[in-house]
Amino acid sequence: MPEHVILLHGLWMRSIALSILHRRLMEGGFRVHRFDYLSVAATQPRILDQLQRRMRELAPVTDRVHLVGHSLGGLIALRACLDADDLPAGRIVCLGSPLKGSAAARALAGWGRGGEVLLGGNRALLEQGFERWDGSRQVGMIAGSRPLGLGSVLGHFQGEHDGTVAVEETRLPGLTDHCVIETNHTGLLFSHDVARQVTRFLRYGRFGPGPEGQAG
Repeated sequence: MPEHVILLHGLWMRSIALSILHRRLMEGGFRVHRFDYLSVAATQPRILDQLQRRMRELAPVTDRVHLVGHSLGGLIALRACLDADDLPAGRIVCLGSPLKGSAAARALAGWGRGGEVLLGGNRALLEQGFERWDGSRQVGMIAGSRPLGLGSVLGHFQGEHDGTVAVEETRLPGLTDHCVIETNHTGLLFSHDVARQVTRFLRYGRFGPGPEGQAG
């Protein structure tokens, strides 16, 4: 029975941005689905309900339903699986997700009402993140380290960052594995090395060595 993967895009994106990663994971032997949601206009409870319902719909045809989320998508993936014990088994991979909270999001919210509107119903999750991961699923994080992006203007980063999210913001206690790849925030969706590491973690629960990846 093939393993299924649901891809989640980030803030201000739509699922078309996941097309290349979708194709590469299919080439890796997975059945892949893209979860399209309104990252600003939809409420978080609605997004979580739709994602959990989609996971349950796949349960009769597979033993595992993995989640791969870019940026906000990774936060949504963790939140959806944290308290739901009736979901099918699987792993989670986050791509540049600020699981400890986003300095860039906090800076944007500081602009006033306009900034708050741009963050939408997931503002608190983006700003605060989690204290640690205590869920039952194995979670792997792939962070970027090429400092190119809008977040460089909004956030005051310390240490390595991908232009939008600091590597330190991705190091949530409780993660199963963590690696850093030399690409920027959006580039995480297009990198061959990222796709290879995602495939490895979904298969084995660990990232592997590679020319650009390094242990986190």
